[in-house]
Amino acid sequence: MKIIPQENLSDLSLPLPIYNSIHIADAIGKDGEEFSVFLGLIKKHIDQLRRFSLNEKDTDLQDNTSDRARFGEGSYEDWYAKNRTPFCLIHKRDDILASLAWFGPEPLFPGEKDWHTVGWRAYPPFRGKGLMKNFINFVSDIYIKNFKNIESPIKLWVAIRRNNMKGLKLAVSLGFEISEEASDDISAVMVK
Repeated sequence: MKIIPQENLSDLSLPLPIYNSIHIADAIGKDGEEFSVFLGLIKKHIDQLRRFSLNEKDTDLQDNTSDRARFGEGSYEDWYAKNRTPFCLIHKRDDILASLAWFGPEPLFPGEKDWHTVGWRAYPPFRGKGLMKNFINFVSDIYIKNFKNIESPIKLWVAIRRNNMKGLKLAVSLGFEISEEASDDISAVMVK
């Protein structure tokens, strides 16, 4: 996927107020489909996120994430209050949430303030179309350059279920490595 950033992205202050979004880039998939990249989610896309999170037919999402509890049954507002910064990839023609990535300060080890968690999802019918690697790399750079209130460089971590081979492979392609110290039998914690 090719990403074409908007101008003046260096003036962002993260996280944005809830329900706000800023168009930060356009993107073109390998198949020519067009997307917009936004920092933040508006209520329409939050509603889509809730519906996708409750979709029992999406077994990949149900088996590999906690999104049903987090977004479907839980409160987006409570999740956002944890200082989360979401980015979304929106299919231009249909105005559908194609992918979501989020970041937020969350210590991996006690007392270490420079760790931030990251999570990502692609939704049908956009899963498996080669969108995620460039999307995540792009929004990671935006997040790291613009997140305020830090005293040292940000270190990222993601927890991926060990049986989620596609998720693990994507994390490795993004430069993450398994931290066995932080992992358990169910989830591999990967750091970058």
